[in-house]
Amino acid sequence: MPIILAIETSAELASCALLTGEHVLARESSGVRTHSQSVLPMVQELLAAANLTLSQVDAIAFGAGPGSFTGVRTACGVAQGLAYGANLPVLPLVTLEAMAEACRARTGALDVLAVLDARMGEVYWAQYKYDNGWREVVAPALSAAPDVTPLPADGLRACGNGLREYADSFAGKAFAQDALPDIVPHARELALLAVAALAAG
Repeated sequence: MPIILAIETSAELASCALLTGEHVLARESSGVRTHSQSVLPMVQELLAAANLTLSQVDAIAFGAGPGSFTGVRTACGVAQGLAYGANLPVLPLVTLEAMAEACRARTGALDVLAVLDARMGEVYWAQYKYDNGWREVVAPALSAAPDVTPLPADGLRACGNGLREYADSFAGKAFAQDALPDIVPHARELALLAVAALAAG
């Protein structure tokens, strides 16, 4: 298994994770205004906890959106800076797919609708199906909350803070039953998804 460092700052929760073998170490910090100040200290904490240096990492993954423009730019800039200095590959990964992975880990769901708050009455959303890896059923899109229209799927589970922020828009919709509104993009899932991304080049 490769050693992967992952950085995620596209939403209100900033997180970093370090995958070493079967183990994932993670740190997180809430509050958008602190993202730029908190990421590097979290990276340093993780490397110290694993007794590793940056040069021993195989790749750096980051949440490339959709999400907050400033947040995505922060993760991208930090990942590029660290990778350039250590001559490491960079893996830009989709935040909504990371949310789908978190939903699968918690519920075992193989069909997932991820809905992330985009502010001003809009959400980022995508639908995924898991079969030895995630496949897009509906590609990531930006739309008004009432316009989220997933394709029919048995056992479809919905997740993401957009479901909570615009609860009135989703009330009564079948896919919103048993939803997991507390799931947001996290570096832990990015690190896991990065293994296949790195293997695929």
